[in-house]
Amino acid sequence: MFRDYHASMSSNSSSTSLVNASPRLLGADGPEIGALGYGTWRLTADDPAANQQLIETALDAGMNLIDTADVYGLDHGGTGFGQNEERLGEVLAASPQLRDRMVLATKGGIMPPLPYDSSPAYLRSAVEASLGRLGVEHIDLWQIHRPDMFTHPADVAATLDALIGEGKIGMVGVSNFTVDQYDALAAHLVASIVSTQPEFSVAQCQPLRDGTFDRAMRDGVVPLAWSPLAGGRLFSGQDVRPELLDVLDRLAEREGVDRAAVATAFVLAHPSKPVALLGTQTPARLSSAAAAFDVQLDRNDVYDIVQASEGVPLP
Repeated sequence: MFRDYHASMSSNSSSTSLVNASPRLLGADGPEIGALGYGTWRLTADDPAANQQLIETALDAGMNLIDTADVYGLDHGGTGFGQNEERLGEVLAASPQLRDRMVLATKGGIMPPLPYDSSPAYLRSAVEASLGRLGVEHIDLWQIHRPDMFTHPADVAATLDALIGEGKIGMVGVSNFTVDQYDALAAHLVASIVSTQPEFSVAQCQPLRDGTFDRAMRDGVVPLAWSPLAGGRLFSGQDVRPELLDVLDRLAEREGVDRAAVATAFVLAHPSKPVALLGTQTPARLSSAAAAFDVQLDRNDVYDIVQASEGVPLP
């Protein structure tokens, strides 16, 4: 299903590059997913044909993990809770063959105006509502979007295990969890946690420091990096350290690519093998995203980025 991205690298590729474009495995026996995934948090347009083009372009580019959430639709020009799942459901209804090409992932646990709700009754209702909006009978990967600190992890685990047993979801993951919150849930689950979804980019290096990636490597969990391009701030330069932009531009000039390719390559360089979730609404940018696979980053490069991002010398 996936072409050998390493084999397609330019002839001047160096074996010292840390960038890993190989497919990732979700769980010990789970499906392979591409090093790039498509995040639908901006899929708010009421244009079924354009939305279908975006999904098809992503799939054609090897981004077979299609990530959404029930709360998507409350920003980025959306009109309400659940809207983006409905948009994706419209695409699947019009072209049901696309379902077989994707690993379908969604999230729940946020229900405005309440901040977070992981009570058993709510989690079950959230999964069932997502199934309805997406128009499917099974969600491949379902993640707790943000932790509810007032629900015992044993109750969360029992609900998730039951939903897996009923065939409504196939795998479980967490999003925006601390390492202790991850451990607490994992201790009660029969199923394995297969994914963790932190914010990670050249402008947000916290998962390198807070144990998120260390836990992922310990347990064979795939990090799904949201906002790998810092929400577009790498292009505008807003709220990004000038020294970081200087490093990115230097590397981009050396590699003959743009800032986005260098930033994406940085995400793919970590040994936990993160997936970079891209959210562009421009098909051409999705098609060109694989330029990151040819970027050569060694340890000097990635530590230059970290130091420029954090604004302090490395210890």
